[in-house]
Amino acid sequence: MTALILRDVRRGLSGGTATIVIGFFLLVTILFPFAIGPDGAVLARVGGGVIWAAALLAALLPVERLVAPDLEAGVFDQLAVRGHSLVAVAAAKMLAHWIGFAPLMMVAAVAAAGLLDLSAATLLRVELGLLLGTPGLAALGVATGALTASLRGAGALAGIVMLPLAVPVLIFGAGALEGGAGAFKLLAAVSLLLVAGAPFVAGGAIRAGMR
Repeated sequence: MTALILRDVRRGLSGGTATIVIGFFLLVTILFPFAIGPDGAVLARVGGGVIWAAALLAALLPVERLVAPDLEAGVFDQLAVRGHSLVAVAAAKMLAHWIGFAPLMMVAAVAAAGLLDLSAATLLRVELGLLLGTPGLAALGVATGALTASLRGAGALAGIVMLPLAVPVLIFGAGALEGGAGAFKLLAAVSLLLVAGAPFVAGGAIRAGMR
């Protein structure tokens, strides 16, 4: 599993996937101030929510590349023949996906906070929220990629499948900017639920796609 995780991380970083994700994230946060004007008070009030919306949309971008290439190449068949559980394989891919985009996104959020005139306290809450919420987004990404891997038009379908399921992460993540510790607990609970359940969904979908 360690070799699979390292391979996926290297592929994401060297293949440009991470660059696309972070580039899209920053592009959204750069364009938003142009759309609503330079009012610092308005930007500070809605900036945290903008960062969360940008993070959700950016996490959706690489979904097509998370599972489908390995399914077509027969990688999962080889892993299954060697006795590896597809649930464990899916969990490894989720970890690799998170390593490939979440830390970079948290660094990029610092630049986004400057563009959106966020205070240091708000930035700290954004970063803590991303730390808690991005594992759930990574889990959803791999599960969605597995569910749509063998379907035509997987990119469009991925958005339809993933976005509604990711709404609780977005709601609690943005809500944690104003709420107390309870909001972070709800965000962590939703993310943990996704991380715990997604490997079984993804593993089953991968097994179905291998037939």
